[in-house]
Amino acid sequence: MNIEIIKARKKDSLDLSIMTGDLLQEIMDKINIKAFNFNQNETQKRAEDLISKNLYFVFIAKDKNKSIGFISMYESYALYAEGAYGTIPELYIKEEYRSLNIGKLLLEKAKEFAISKKWKRLEVTTPPLPEFDRTLSFYENNSFEIAGGRKLKTDI
Repeated sequence: MNIEIIKARKKDSLDLSIMTGDLLQEIMDKINIKAFNFNQNETQKRAEDLISKNLYFVFIAKDKNKSIGFISMYESYALYAEGAYGTIPELYIKEEYRSLNIGKLLLEKAKEFAISKKWKRLEVTTPPLPEFDRTLSFYENNSFEIAGGRKLKTDI
C-alpha cells in the first residue's frame, strides 16, 4: 500500500461526491433515520463550485491513484475562537482501509493546512450517540478534546 495525501482539485469532485454518499449512507444506517437527502450529481456540482471558489478545502487519500478517503474543511469565525478557525464537516475512509492510520494522516494534513491559514483551532462534531463512540475516540486519540454542546440544525 502506497498512500498519498493530495489537495483536491475540481476534477476530484466525482470521487468526492461518491465518497460523501457512502459516508451519509453509513451514518443513516447506524442511526436508522433518513437524515440526509443525497443526490450524487448535485453533490458533485456543489463540490466543483466550492473547491473552485476556494471556500471548501479537501485533502484526498489515494492508494495508487484510487481515492480511498478524504477530509474537508472550511473557514469559520467566532469571537470565542479568537477569530478564524477551521471546521471539519466530513472525514471519511473507505471501510476496507480503516484502522491503517489513514485518518491520522488526513488529520495531520488538515493541521498543517490550518497552520498555513493561521487558524487558531480546528473543530469537528460527532453525533452524541453510542453508535459513534469509536469516532469520538478516534478524534480524542488525535489531540481533539470535547468542547461542549451538541450540534443542532434547522432547515431554512
